Amino acid sequence: MRYVSLGSGSKGNATLLEHQGRSLLIDCGFSRKTLLQRLELARADAGQLEAVLVTHEHGDHAKGALALCEALDIPLYCSQGTAIKMDWTEHARWRSLTGGDLTRVAGMSVAAVTVPHDAREPLQFVVEAAGLRVGVLSDLGSLTPHVIAAYQGCHGLQLEANHDPEMLRKGPYPPGLQARVAGPYGHLSNAQCAELIRRIDWPGVQYLTAGHISEKNNHPDLVGQALALAFGSTSRPVHLLAQDQVADWCEF
Repeated sequence: MRYVSLGSGSKGNATLLEHQGRSLLIDCGFSRKTLLQRLELARADAGQLEAVLVTHEHGDHAKGALALCEALDIPLYCSQGTAIKMDWTEHARWRSLTGGDLTRVAGMSVAAVTVPHDAREPLQFVVEAAGLRVGVLSDLGSLTPHVIAAYQGCHGLQLEANHDPEMLRKGPYPPGLQARVAGPYGHLSNAQCAELIRRIDWPGVQYLTAGHISEKNNHPDLVGQALALAFGSTSRPVHLLAQDQVADWCEF
């Protein structure tokens, strides 16, 4: 099993997971053309892609999903709330997911996890294959017991470290947007991400990647410092994801 971020940030998000020559995509916040180009950069075969899972309706996660599914003739999975917001409920490609569902997709088991975010019915995902678990988690404003429990025992974790509170306070966002980002239905700060790592860390974690890092309200050095302390950087480095770069594969 392996996974790779094709880009992570406010301008677009997509994560590819692959097992035994079959793959699924979590989010497609890029145009179909850009996403296919990024698959090529990752040396991934678009013909092996069997489904797209969308976490919620915000454009940096959903805008290219339906066009990609139509082009590749594959299903699109998301909650009914997301489908309503995106006007997908009557589309033949749409498959409904509900928080708590366990679904088989591309030979992998996908658990849909309800999260607190300012969207209609947001979900995040834990994917398992051959006894290996990868948790992909972004776009949530607070750490609920449900989220902490759902992401236990993951061998790979891709988490959100969106903002530094002080940079957010002094940054260009107006007060209302600052409050939204830092609120309980917004985005995780570096400190909240570090706290999540402490709450779910176990010796079996092999990869930790941090994404959705704000270009205006955060800095990679701050993310690395906060998360390394929580994760134990001496033996298990933290990998930071970029908006405009395809990351290296995390392979088990």
